[in-house]
Amino acid sequence: MRLSARVDYALRAAAELAAAGAGPTTVGELAKEQDMPPKYLENILLQMRRAGLVRGQRGPEGGYVLARPAADISLADVIRAVDGPLANVRGERPEHVGYRGPAESLQMVWIALRATERSILEEVTLEQVAGGTLPERVRQLAADPAAWD
Repeated sequence: MRLSARVDYALRAAAELAAAGAGPTTVGELAKEQDMPPKYLENILLQMRRAGLVRGQRGPEGGYVLARPAADISLADVIRAVDGPLANVRGERPEHVGYRGPAESLQMVWIALRATERSILEEVTLEQVAGGTLPERVRQLAADPAAWD
C-alpha cells in the first residue's frame, strides 16, 4: 500500500484536531505541530471540509475543528476525502478491471487487498489514533516482526 503525502498530512492534521477537542486550531498551528507546509495543508483541509470531515471557523479565534466526533471518523473516511477510493488499479476500482488467461486471478487479489485495507482503516478512528488506543487486532498485527520487513 502506498500512501501519498496528501494522505499522510491529512491523517496527521486530523489526529491533531481530534486531540485538540472542541476548540478551533489554525492551519499555522497544525502545520507547525506536524512540520507540514501550511499552503499545502490548507488545500487538504479544504478537501476535508468539502467531504464534511472538518468545519472552518472564521475570525480572530478561528481555525478548523472536526465536523463530527473523532470516534465517528475512521482513517478510511479521511483517506477517501483526499485521495479517493482505498484501492484502485490504474485509477479503476478492482471490480471494473478485467484480466484474461493466467492473470485472471489478479482481480480477486486486488479485491481481497481492498477488503483487508478496509477491515483496518474503517475500524480505526481518529479518537483511537489521537488517544493511542488502537484496536487490539491492529496492535497484534503491528507487533509481528514480519510486519516491519
